[in-house]
Amino acid sequence: MIEISGVCSPNNIKPGKICFISKEKYINKETEKAAVILCSPELLHIISNENILYSDNPQLAFIKILDLFKVKTSKPDYVNDQIIFLGKNTKIGSNFVAGANVVLEDSVVIGNNVNLGHNVVVHNNVIIGNNVTIGSGTVIGSEGFGNFYDEKLGWVHIPHIGSVSILDNVSIGSNCSIDRGTIDNTVINSGVIIDNQVHIAHNVQIGENTAIAANTGIAGSCIIGKRNMIGGMVGIVNHINTADDVIISATSTVNKDLKEPGVYTGIMPISKHTIWKRIALWITKLDKIVFFINFKKK
Repeated sequence: MIEISGVCSPNNIKPGKICFISKEKYINKETEKAAVILCSPELLHIISNENILYSDNPQLAFIKILDLFKVKTSKPDYVNDQIIFLGKNTKIGSNFVAGANVVLEDSVVIGNNVNLGHNVVVHNNVIIGNNVTIGSGTVIGSEGFGNFYDEKLGWVHIPHIGSVSILDNVSIGSNCSIDRGTIDNTVINSGVIIDNQVHIAHNVQIGENTAIAANTGIAGSCIIGKRNMIGGMVGIVNHINTADDVIISATSTVNKDLKEPGVYTGIMPISKHTIWKRIALWITKLDKIVFFINFKKK
């Protein structure tokens, strides 16, 4: 008999955990070490692990498994002297400052010199390091927008049993949303600064000393490199990786990996900034070019 204590992702195999393998590309020596593998019948012949669960609808089966391990949060208690609501097993370091109506759910861990603005909500199992400032109205560790479409059931929400890890010396503005990971934690590394009204989705990793301007949205499972500078109103689609020392111009849409350092602009399909400037120059001359072509035809 095998005792299963939880689930793990293909990128982070852990003993005693069940791992969902959705595609052949995720099968390797490390994933084979999972206690149990969940997959579709089509993958059975290429998996050597002796402990396999398979289903014609493995993603829906995985959602049900995730729900078994989802943490049920208790109602926080009201603490009158600090005007905050505390869950169970919450640990708070020294020099903690909180505004009105702050909520810290169960098993939240907060380091030293942390300042939370009014109406900040920190959901269960979130870890916040030292010297962190979080602006008013920000929500850390909310459920991510992970959903699976089933022909019979419609949209089925995927339970998120990971959490959020915020390392030291991080500054987060007001009214931001940082979603918890599906299995592994969403990670904000040390030295990151985040402006107001930024959304960071589930499973995202933000590299050290990266700066993110207001109204930016980073979709699920992106890995942002170190020392990136992301302008305002940038949209980054899911599963994008960026190199270290990348600068993304404001209002850009990033729909492909940025593999080299440099300045990128993506108001049109994203490209190196020097190339984009040449394209933009030609666009401003299109009316004259069309007029010249039509004149030549006459």
